Amino acid sequence: MDKFNAMQVFVRVAEAGSFTAVANQQNVARSMITRQIAGLEKQLGSKLIVRSTRSLTLTTAGAAYLERCRVILNMVDAAETSLSEEKVEPRGRIRLGLPLSFGLQRLMPTLAEFSKLHPHIQLSMDFSDRRSNLIEEGIDVSIRITANLDPSDIVRKLGACKILTLASPDYLAQHGTPKHPRDLQNHECLAYSMDMKPANWIYEAGGSNFNVPIRGRMMANNGEALMKATAAGIGITRQPDFIAQPFLDAGEVVEILKKFAMDPLGIYAVLPSNRYIPHRVSVLIEYLSAALKS
Repeated sequence: MDKFNAMQVFVRVAEAGSFTAVANQQNVARSMITRQIAGLEKQLGSKLIVRSTRSLTLTTAGAAYLERCRVILNMVDAAETSLSEEKVEPRGRIRLGLPLSFGLQRLMPTLAEFSKLHPHIQLSMDFSDRRSNLIEEGIDVSIRITANLDPSDIVRKLGACKILTLASPDYLAQHGTPKHPRDLQNHECLAYSMDMKPANWIYEAGGSNFNVPIRGRMMANNGEALMKATAAGIGITRQPDFIAQPFLDAGEVVEILKKFAMDPLGIYAVLPSNRYIPHRVSVLIEYLSAALKS
């Protein structure tokens, strides 16, 4: 058995917490992954993973071996990348997680240009607004728009976007213009929601944040759909500037409650923890950062 390959498999299994997830990533049978780990344990003469019906747990020896494996694999990756960078342009596959609307509207033109400049890099793009598990899903870098990063997240800030409160002129003429966020409780509000549960909108006043419970007959997990409903006069919505801008430019909606707006959300490139960052991924992040800043 190739011990180096077995070490790679062990690290992936330990980080993903699943034999099945790693087998799916490598497009092999789960039994093959299990045999590799069993063979590694036999060679080392030590149990590394305790298996149960629902989870995997590292033994004390397994946890110590994991940290040593990470150091070794990162050093090998760094050495190989350093040599390849001197000889050839970036190459290889990048698995990229992208938020749906921002990815389509703002990032796809930039990614198309990046692809022209780097023909030896393959981009595998997953468009979704859900928060993905980078290690478990084998994603090299994920673009997230958020105000709430996990302390464990490894990130590079690429930019920022504002969240705007919006309504059509016709709706405001018929129902009046809210002067304070509390007035929204008397209006139809079109909420973005991934889980389709009732939402609160957060605003800022006097240096502190406050929640406003909202009501409405329509919610969706797609901001552009809600913008179209808002432009049609159905109600009031809150959306990021990159979704709202075409509707603002066309005069179909106007911004309200400006003085209560929250601070902009950060746009981040989020990277898997405890991994050497391949040169091709670094090149992509630098390109996206320059494009978004411009």
